[in-house]
Amino acid sequence: MLREENELLTHVGPGTPLGELYRRFWVPALLAEELPERDGPPVRTRILGEDLVGFRDTGGQVGFVARNCPHRGASLFFGRNEEDGLRCVYHGWKFDVTGQCVDMPNEPAESNFKTKIRATSYPARERGGVIWIYMGPQERIPELPELEWARVPADQRDVWRVTNEANWLQMIEGDLDTCHSMFLHSAVDPSALLLTSRRFEQTSDRAPRISLKQTDWGFAYAGRYAALGGRHNWRVTQWLMPCYTLIANRAWPVVGRAVVPADDEHCHFFTIRYSGEGPLDRDRLPNRGAERTVYTMPDGSLIDTYRPLANRSNDYLLDRERQRIKNYTGMFRIFDEDRAMTESMGPIVDRTQEHLGTSDLAVIGLRRRLLSMMKELQQGVEPAAPHDGSVYHVRSYDTVSDEGDFERFLEEHRSGMLAVV
Repeated sequence: MLREENELLTHVGPGTPLGELYRRFWVPALLAEELPERDGPPVRTRILGEDLVGFRDTGGQVGFVARNCPHRGASLFFGRNEEDGLRCVYHGWKFDVTGQCVDMPNEPAESNFKTKIRATSYPARERGGVIWIYMGPQERIPELPELEWARVPADQRDVWRVTNEANWLQMIEGDLDTCHSMFLHSAVDPSALLLTSRRFEQTSDRAPRISLKQTDWGFAYAGRYAALGGRHNWRVTQWLMPCYTLIANRAWPVVGRAVVPADDEHCHFFTIRYSGEGPLDRDRLPNRGAERTVYTMPDGSLIDTYRPLANRSNDYLLDRERQRIKNYTGMFRIFDEDRAMTESMGPIVDRTQEHLGTSDLAVIGLRRRLLSMMKELQQGVEPAAPHDGSVYHVRSYDTVSDEGDFERFLEEHRSGMLAVV
């Protein structure tokens, strides 16, 4: 990969090509549980390189405003959330969820100065246990993506998030890499497998044949493994614009992910497990392994987030004895294994030093599609997917089949393209 391409794919701030592309979509910002009450405490976050404060007003509406008050720059995080607005405690200026200044008590009563002042703000909506944010042109506000996990009842869904110490692209490329699971998530002792799939028992090789099909919502790709009895284990996974993946998995409920850049070197990683058929068996859900914390960014800014208990500072709780006799990595959770690999690359991996193989077809496809979309947007061609939420009606798929051709497999099973109503 060219250095210039790597920079295009990893820089997300205002005015950057990728940042502007992301800003055409609604993306997850917070869990709804992080702003549970009206007039409750605000939350600090950073999204696409911008420091923001989220709050729920008296009427229950959520909004995001720039962290620093437009008066003298004090942090609105310390503000009083009261009577349909967030009031800066420095001089009393108050802003509603649209960013409009609605009260300026340190100015003369007859002054209309407040009508001329707005804080940078972004609209928010709630769906699927998530608070979403849109940071793009206000004249082009799109639809919320109709991902199945965001539309099922609450008892059929489990959503959580953490902030990871790596660029967003590293994290999502890990999800689009089916063959790593045959190594990273495997075990020395078969009883130690975490039941992510029965493919470990069914496949006779670790080198999948990868196929990819571009779609109007992103792409579907399949890893075809040689299975026992001359059959094929098919794992069909999706990337949905701009930051969603649906991971093929049969032993657990459907697994979805969303990777939202905080800045160039951090991302918010949402993990979703859900069932399209009925309530989840919550006793089978893995422990989230994260704690609510105030995290200090490298530039000194603070954000309110969830941080994994197993992290870079403690080598992800690596146990060498466990690695020797139990599982491939010596770590305890699949999520920790994934993060250890992607964060160990550094904040932004130098992709000019890579040597990609045939198993990296989906990773290559993602990069090419994003580069193409950024170029089109710079030429004035807006992405269509944000304005049709129904294109996100798809599911991942994991099965054993006699079919050996990807196109025929899709036709036979309608997997990867299956409309979910």
